[in-house]
Amino acid sequence: MNITIIAVGKLKETYLKDAVAEYRKRLGRYCKLNMIEVTDEKTPEQAGESAEDLIRSKEGERILKHLRDDMYVIALEIQGKMMSSEEFAERIETLGVQGKSNLAFLIGGSIGLSQEVRKRSDEWISFSKMTFPHQLMRVILLEQIYRGYRIIHGEPYHK
Repeated sequence: MNITIIAVGKLKETYLKDAVAEYRKRLGRYCKLNMIEVTDEKTPEQAGESAEDLIRSKEGERILKHLRDDMYVIALEIQGKMMSSEEFAERIETLGVQGKSNLAFLIGGSIGLSQEVRKRSDEWISFSKMTFPHQLMRVILLEQIYRGYRIIHGEPYHK
């Protein structure tokens, strides 16, 4: 399975970089992982809806440039489907069995994903009704992918 994570913005904090590096290492035995960071736009404090739409659109264009036709695209969206870790593992396994071996997970910037990116996505998932910093979401996503592979292979994991 090939998994690509496309995220808006660069990781700055060392502790997040270290966590990402650890999960990349762990995932190496289960899948081929590619991480792509696209440049984020500065969002002014008092940005109106039209300014935010423009920012999402610019970031969205950068995301879309990295998507290939053979990718099954999963956007992390607050309005997406919530599932347990076991259901997430089953979803990854099912996609693989269906021949969808190139998965792309998309993480938007601080104000979310553009309509164009949302339309290109094959499905949306949500990790919570809560809002998380988009940089922290990379670590959370990687941890859940790792946990999913442990579940798929019948290996122990912490509940």
